[in-house]
Amino acid sequence: MNHPSPLFHKPAAWAPDSWQQRVALQQPVYEDAAELARATKQLAELPPLVTSWEVRALKQALAEAQEGQRFLLQGGDCAESFVDCTSPIISNRLKVLLQMSLVLVHGLKKPVLRVGRFAGQYAKPRSTDTETRDGVTLPSFRGDVVNGPAFTAEARRADPQRLIQAHAHSALTMNFVRALIDGGFADLHHPEYWDLAWVEHAPLAAEYRRMVAGIGDSLRFMETLAGPIAGFTRVDFFTSHEALLLHYEQAMTRQVPRHEGWFNLSTHFPWIGMRTAALDGAHTEYFRGISNPIAVKVGPTAKPDDVLRLIDVLNPEDEPGRLTLIHRMGNAQIAAALPSLLEAVKRAGRRVLWVADPMHGNTESTSNGYKTRRFDNIRGELEQAFDIHAAVGTRLGGVHLELTGEDVTECMGGARDLSETDLKRAYKSMVDPRLNYEQSLELAMLIVRKSGGM
Repeated sequence: MNHPSPLFHKPAAWAPDSWQQRVALQQPVYEDAAELARATKQLAELPPLVTSWEVRALKQALAEAQEGQRFLLQGGDCAESFVDCTSPIISNRLKVLLQMSLVLVHGLKKPVLRVGRFAGQYAKPRSTDTETRDGVTLPSFRGDVVNGPAFTAEARRADPQRLIQAHAHSALTMNFVRALIDGGFADLHHPEYWDLAWVEHAPLAAEYRRMVAGIGDSLRFMETLAGPIAGFTRVDFFTSHEALLLHYEQAMTRQVPRHEGWFNLSTHFPWIGMRTAALDGAHTEYFRGISNPIAVKVGPTAKPDDVLRLIDVLNPEDEPGRLTLIHRMGNAQIAAALPSLLEAVKRAGRRVLWVADPMHGNTESTSNGYKTRRFDNIRGELEQAFDIHAAVGTRLGGVHLELTGEDVTECMGGARDLSETDLKRAYKSMVDPRLNYEQSLELAMLIVRKSGGM
């Protein structure tokens, strides 16, 4: 395949701190530079959270997803909190992702690449730097890695020690997830391990259990013929987060023996958010130098030429599995905004994985003050995404979702037809509304139907 010459040549000089020479958006203001330096030095000496060979394995799997051989399921909390680093919350989140992936594997007839949006998702971009209540103005809450949610001057102070706490909580989360996976939690012989007690009578539970029963019958039949199949006892699982707080990411960027380059070892799969994806910005500068597979959120105002330039900077060698573009347009805008981007990248012959985020473009506020999303809009954007890709001749290779295994009422609609008045019953998110179990499973079934599997 012939590719055009890059519009931007990759500069020769790069270092983990070269981003500091660029404009860095969405960064907290630390009052004491020496205190920050001590914290980042301590962080840089702590063990990594992931390994370079895991990162390389994910890049290979993403390359296969680019070719249509796998489907990416990326999901988890909008923003993790330190207090939610508990075994029930972590295991419930994992249960939902495993159930969704089982639906997808069964329906799509291809492997599903499971990537959790956790073990590091502690920072969040904000629309404004400050928040005012009753005439008092304080810094905005930017996630537990930066400050606290309480509306006090002490809580809202950007505290460098929270960088260390974020590493510790990420390590605890990763350790528990690894233990669950390696201990047989994901064993297809025992999908009952994934059941959530509170959804026993959920509208979609019966359909899901019929599917599980059918898979169990097939598995027993195959093992009667061929004996135990070891590959069904565990799954590969990877982590991701928005690499927003660049001091944290820099401290976790390491060189390793026997592998060239620099690896961000805080996560397998970091991404750049839409607000920080400027071509000449600090985040793009940081991301261009790390060896991880990376992703970029692309919104409805993105222009084809800008996206092509970003591709040239972040993946100048057109490396398979290197770059994922996550489009988050909104149900009302995707039809007008997405086709020209797909056509431009296809025409340029660039190798990317296209993923749909049907959540972030559909956020709204209700009359009673809740930040929510309508399930009909989430479903509508996802359905349109499949249709638009099919019309252009490109492939939608995955989804990126904010979800939880807890019994929350944060997004309206879905199997239980949650209304505006239902939101107050169990609205627990500190930042963005998440899909609950039923809504997540419903989207998994929609993906299968749109892909021709049901």
